[in-house]
Amino acid sequence: MLVVTGTIANSAEDTLKESRKSPHPDREEQHVEDQNNLSSRLSAYRRESGLRRPDFAKAYDELVERLNVIDRGEVGPQLGEAMPQFNLPDENGRLVTLTSLLRSGPVVISINRGHWCPYCKLDLRSLADINDEIERLGARTIAIMPDSAEFTEGYATRNSLPFPVLSDIDLGYSLSLDLIFWVGDQIQTLYSQAGVELEKYHGNDAYFLPMASKFIVGRDGLVKARQVNIEFRERMEPEAIIAQLQKLHSAA
Repeated sequence: MLVVTGTIANSAEDTLKESRKSPHPDREEQHVEDQNNLSSRLSAYRRESGLRRPDFAKAYDELVERLNVIDRGEVGPQLGEAMPQFNLPDENGRLVTLTSLLRSGPVVISINRGHWCPYCKLDLRSLADINDEIERLGARTIAIMPDSAEFTEGYATRNSLPFPVLSDIDLGYSLSLDLIFWVGDQIQTLYSQAGVELEKYHGNDAYFLPMASKFIVGRDGLVKARQVNIEFRERMEPEAIIAQLQKLHSAA
């Protein structure tokens, strides 16, 4: 059973006061962390945040509906295709390439919306929980988000992430994968009100975000498993990642 320790720190999305806010937010956050698997934790957070911030829930539902119009399961690199190369700085300013990572084995690539996103926080903590098993299977994990190292450095430390967090400057890599979208006027306004300063985190005022995604890339550089979450409040289960890596390890 995967259990993430600690509680979810208050995200910028939750900073505005509202009449339906629970009198025991810390209890709610611990309840989310105590769920048995990532899907349960994400669903619990989605329910509870929807009660606290119905305006965000409604805006997110409408955003996902808009994105679903353009997606037919064809967004991003497909199974069997070569994963495009990257050369991105980690939280310490060191450049990391996909080529260098693949020299030691398969790579789990997690593309996340940002350090401020509570769904990404749950996702990456779950990846941290299975990191020892990922490495035992000869693989590596990296996270990619559009935030600059000014924000990813502290984030990685606070959440005890045992893998690099790379900064996708100006979303150049995500754009090359066809995995970016404009948040829209409504969500831009909500983020501004809640103190989610994408222009500060990204160093530009474009208000684009990457689609939350997972790619498992074999040593041959080809995509062995993928999940692109147009519905960003859902993510690939850690068990599915381990199962795919076990297949690759057995075939090696």
